[in-house]
Amino acid sequence: MNSLVRNVSIEPAVAAAEFRGAMRHLTGGVSVITAGRGKEISGMTVTSVSSLSVEPPSLIVSINRAASSYPLIARHGVFGVNILTADQLDIAERFTGKEGLKGAERFTGAEWTTRASGVPLLVGALAAVDCEVEEIIERHSHAIVIGRVLDVIASQRTAALAYWHGEYVAIDHDEDAARLAEVSLPSRHVHAPGVPKAR
Repeated sequence: MNSLVRNVSIEPAVAAAEFRGAMRHLTGGVSVITAGRGKEISGMTVTSVSSLSVEPPSLIVSINRAASSYPLIARHGVFGVNILTADQLDIAERFTGKEGLKGAERFTGAEWTTRASGVPLLVGALAAVDCEVEEIIERHSHAIVIGRVLDVIASQRTAALAYWHGEYVAIDHDEDAARLAEVSLPSRHVHAPGVPKAR
């Protein structure tokens, strides 16, 4: 077997500030991850939720291992994903831990329910997803948590909360589709509410 030996020069690691600046260009949907049961509950605001598979329904979320929610997820093996609406900015802020709120204190001022896992799920969220931990992969400062979906509570609302360039942004399906139609994007990509898509 022939082998090729090459001298590879390793470039210095990318600076954290440079990487963070690049990632600010990536728009992320805002969700609150909930963990624990009963009085021992906590939660955190994230933009790192992504679908993984439809068969079986599963998703992934990246969680800082220093977060108070992480030990609860690892211990109980369940968690909730609550995808926020555009008017739930106060909930997003509360679960960042601003003003020193911790644990169960973050859940005040909103209505919660439970499903099979027993973790709190936000009533009125765009979608609340009840998950069982399938696998946890620890890498560097974070853990990639793979969740098998146990139940989904979906609403009929269309306005989502997103995060981009360090600011919260409201995305409304109906209003934004109408705006995009006004700037003459090709009709195969977008259509105004009530107007059929071009075929």
